[in-house]
Amino acid sequence: MAANLGYEKKVVLCFVLVLLVPFTCASRATLNDGVSSQKLEVQKHLKNLNKPHVKSIKSPDGDIIDCVHVSHQPAFDHPELKSHKIQMRPNYHPEGKFFGESKVSSNSKPITQLWHKNGKCPEGTIPVRRTKKDDILRASSIQKFGKKKQKSFPQPRSSKPLPDLITQSGHQHAIVYVEGDKYYGAKATINVWDPKIQQPNEFSLSQMWLLSGSFGQDLNSIEAGWQVSPDLYGDNNTRLFTYWTSDAYQATGCYNLLCSGFIQVNSDIALGASIYPLSNYASSQYDISILVWKDPKEGNWWMQFGSEHVLGYWPGPLFSYLSDSASMIEWGGEVVNSESDGQHTSTQMGSGHFPDEGFGKSSYFKNIQIVDANNKLRTPKDLGTFTEQDSCYNVKTGSATDWGNYFYYGGPGRNPNCP
Repeated sequence: MAANLGYEKKVVLCFVLVLLVPFTCASRATLNDGVSSQKLEVQKHLKNLNKPHVKSIKSPDGDIIDCVHVSHQPAFDHPELKSHKIQMRPNYHPEGKFFGESKVSSNSKPITQLWHKNGKCPEGTIPVRRTKKDDILRASSIQKFGKKKQKSFPQPRSSKPLPDLITQSGHQHAIVYVEGDKYYGAKATINVWDPKIQQPNEFSLSQMWLLSGSFGQDLNSIEAGWQVSPDLYGDNNTRLFTYWTSDAYQATGCYNLLCSGFIQVNSDIALGASIYPLSNYASSQYDISILVWKDPKEGNWWMQFGSEHVLGYWPGPLFSYLSDSASMIEWGGEVVNSESDGQHTSTQMGSGHFPDEGFGKSSYFKNIQIVDANNKLRTPKDLGTFTEQDSCYNVKTGSATDWGNYFYYGGPGRNPNCP
C-alpha cells in the first residue's frame, strides 16, 4: 500500500512538472522578449541621437566628441523644423556695454573645454557629445532620458498658490529674479566650480532662466549655465548645458542636443562638455559669460558663450509665450534634495560656501543684465531674491562699478542649521 502511495505521488509530481514547464518557458521567453525589446529601443534612440560624423575627438575625461555636419544635427528631427532654413548668424546683436569673460589673475587662462586639448571640429560641422548606452540606461525610461522632472522650476512669487510644489519636487534654489516687464534676453557672468554631489540622482547647477507663461502646465523656459549631474553624464564633471521646454517640463524639450530643438551653428563649443579650468577656494577664479537674446527680425532666441562664441538658437516656433517675450528672468543655483537618509542632502550649491564668505570663496553671478524692447542691454531694476531654506543655501545681492549688479549665492546643504 505504501509503495502504491509513493508511486501515486511521483505520478502527480510528474504531472505538475509537465504543466509547469511550458509556463516557465513562456515566462522566460516573455522576459527575454522584454530585454530584447529594450535593447532595440536603446539602439534606435542612440542612432537618432548619434548622427553620422566626419571626425571624432576623444576627450581626456572619456567623452567622445563627434563633429557632425551642421545640417545633420538632431534639431531637424523636429516636425516643425523639417523644412527649416538654418540661420547661420543673428541679424542683430544686443547693443550696450558688453562684458566678456574675466581673467582674475594675470596667470589665468581663458575658460575652454577639456576636449579642446585633443583637437577641434572643422568648419561646417558642430561638436556633439556622443551619447552612450549607459547614459540612457541610467534614466528611469528612454522617454525621460535628457529631460528634467516636472515642477523643477523656482517659483518665487508669494502671491501664487504654488510654493508647496517646489518643496514637494525636492528641488531647492537660491536665485535673483526680475519680473513685471517684457524681456527679450538676459546676460550674466558666472564663476565655475565643482560642487560635491551626495547621491547620483541629485544634481547641482547654476544658470539663467528666461520664463513666460504661467507656472502651471504651459510654462515656456529657456535655460543655460553649468551643471554637475552624475545621472545625466555618468560623472561629476562640471559641464556647460542648455535646456528648453514649452509645457512646464512635461513632454517638450531637453538638455543640450538630446532631442530636436536647439540649432547649433558653432564648431568650437560642445553643449554638455566639461568646462576647464575651474575656480578653486581662496585661489584663482574662472568664470563664463552667457548671453541669450531674441533676434527682433527672425524671432529666434540666440545664445552666446563668452565674448566670441555665438552657439546657435532656439527657433521661435518651438514656443508659445516665448514667441513674443519673456515675462520673468531668473539667475542663480538649483540642487536636488532627495533626503535619502531622512536628512537634508549635503549636495553643494555653487562653491559649497555661503554668500557671506565673498570673493574667492563663494560663487557669484556678476554683470547681470536684461535685453529690453529696443534690443539694448540694460541693468535690471527691482531685483527680488528667493530661497526655500536660507540656512541650507542663501543669496546676497550687491552693486559695484566694475561688476554691475551682482550676487553671491550657494551653500553646503546639510549643516547644523540645516539638518
